[in-house]
Amino acid sequence: MAAIRRGDSLPDMTEPRIAIVGSAGTGKTTLAEAAAARLKLPLIADAMRRRLTEGLDLHAMSRADHRGLLERQAAGWAAEASRPGGFVSDGSALDFAAFWLANGYAVDDSGGFERLLDAARTAIARLDHVFLLPWGAIPLVGDGVRYANPWHQLHAQSVIEGLLDRFAPAGRLHRIAATDASERLDVISRLCGVAPGSSPSARRRRPMDSGSSPE
Repeated sequence: MAAIRRGDSLPDMTEPRIAIVGSAGTGKTTLAEAAAARLKLPLIADAMRRRLTEGLDLHAMSRADHRGLLERQAAGWAAEASRPGGFVSDGSALDFAAFWLANGYAVDDSGGFERLLDAARTAIARLDHVFLLPWGAIPLVGDGVRYANPWHQLHAQSVIEGLLDRFAPAGRLHRIAATDASERLDVISRLCGVAPGSSPSARRRRPMDSGSSPE
């Protein structure tokens, strides 16, 4: 899995299904929003971040309640990602499996984890590209939502990377080496066949129904 840098020659794609992944603080939300705007694609927002912003306190939840929340959010992500056409997602289905492992829930409910992982593998197989952002490349800033402990986030990043390396479809997982936000966005644009500053409106539409797989 080679790192992608701005200036690399990359293939043209049409209406791509993209997930931008990494632990909290790697810049994935900023990049996902910018990529969706530039590529004129729908954004699948980070459901957990939205709940935390609304005041959800994970520490007040039981382990069983947290597992249930992860299962519901994973199912919600899969439903959104199964719709026809392209999108940019802030995170992927495997994130929920990573959170399950990182919190030790596989010990509590191994069967539940198997079901969650199987569903995540099915959902991620429909993605055209998964862009993995590096841990520690930009400062981890506490915003009242994410945990600002870098070692906690390194743990999460290690689990996310391990699952992606094992289960992401061959040739679709890309590590973005750039740390500058505009360079990251240019890499994604180029891979999707859109030159920086141009419009994606001329890009040929590729029909995809909920049962199809990316080629």
